[in-house]
Amino acid sequence: MTDPLRVALAGLGTVGGGVIRLLDANRDLIARRAGRAIEIVAVSARDRSKDRGVDLSRFDWVDDTTALARSDADVVVELIGGSDGPALTLARATLGAGKAFVTANKAMLAHHGLELGEAAEAAGVALKFEAAVAGGIPVIKGLREGAAANEIARVYGILNGTCNFILSKMEAEGRDFAEVLAEAQALGYAEADPSFDIDGVDAAHKLSILASIAFGTRPAFGDVAASGIRHLLGADIAEAAALGYRVRLLGLAEAGPNGLFQRVHPHLVPLDHPLAHVTGSLNAVVAEGNFVGRLLFQGAGAGDGPTASAVVADLIDIARGEFGPPFAMPVASLAAAPKADSGERRGRAYLRFTVADKVGVLAEIAAAMRDAGVSIESLIQRGASGEGSVLVAIVTHEGPERSVAQALEKLRGSQSLIGQPMWMHILG
Repeated sequence: MTDPLRVALAGLGTVGGGVIRLLDANRDLIARRAGRAIEIVAVSARDRSKDRGVDLSRFDWVDDTTALARSDADVVVELIGGSDGPALTLARATLGAGKAFVTANKAMLAHHGLELGEAAEAAGVALKFEAAVAGGIPVIKGLREGAAANEIARVYGILNGTCNFILSKMEAEGRDFAEVLAEAQALGYAEADPSFDIDGVDAAHKLSILASIAFGTRPAFGDVAASGIRHLLGADIAEAAALGYRVRLLGLAEAGPNGLFQRVHPHLVPLDHPLAHVTGSLNAVVAEGNFVGRLLFQGAGAGDGPTASAVVADLIDIARGEFGPPFAMPVASLAAAPKADSGERRGRAYLRFTVADKVGVLAEIAAAMRDAGVSIESLIQRGASGEGSVLVAIVTHEGPERSVAQALEKLRGSQSLIGQPMWMHILG
């Protein structure tokens, strides 16, 4: 009889508890699919006394998380989080000890994925991270295995459930960002400090991982241009709807002759595009292959069940002895792609200004656009957004992004503008 796959689990939060419950609930099915049982033999977390709703007495408790790498486990699962600190120490110790490593830690992979991939290859063990991107959606496996024969033109999608929940609420109820964010925090969809989510950092971590797998490039989180939804107004959502769009925070990566382009930014998404209909805390990823065409991966991007599902799927692969290079090809084959110049990209844009309600403001904005070579498709002025101010929304014709950036720079410091303009790309 084949010996069980012995698992050491670091981190007993929402996802860690979900992994234990999933292994308990589907034990027989998992064993049949894996070809052998999968058993947790040791656990570690910060607080031994905390009630986590699962029976931990059957597992060895290890106070020093790093010691899990020296236990009798075959594989270590890391669900601690954080790009450095204990998570990275455990990853290095595990791979250095010649044990397989499974993680849901997108920040650590975005910053240290290349190093960890090299360590896994040198040790001849698995480094797997399906749960690091889009929760329970098998997008890593889909790109690394299912679409392996394709040249991917671009990969993009909704990578942060918190932001999508907020945008969906604003869209459905006509409320402003700050009010909906407070509700998301009360419901547990957003952290007390939501900066990583609402400023696009979390999505940027995930995008850098997807881009590496899709294009065979080294993970380059530092090259991802990230901005979030912090400055979005309810009026922007309403204006987008009037124009036939919905606002979504998208991560987009595209490889071209001038390098690798990676950006997280709010977009206006046409109503006939599948991403316009992804609501709530769901995630969705689109990959475009030269033979397979457009692939859409959609589902729950977070939560104990979906994320635990992805973690255990990785364990099943390891139990079967099925694993290859972490980033779809050996680290030595990953290209060091230069960062593409976003100014050369062409597209249409939505620009929103809050301006003083006085004569000459529209002419000043139009002149800045003209001087920068931006062609205006439509210019709309709405009623007062506050005492003495109005909203001006512009949709541009297709043109280089550099021109839009130059126009906004010309308007920087203008006494007519109140607050920061909002620039959103229109998904082509």
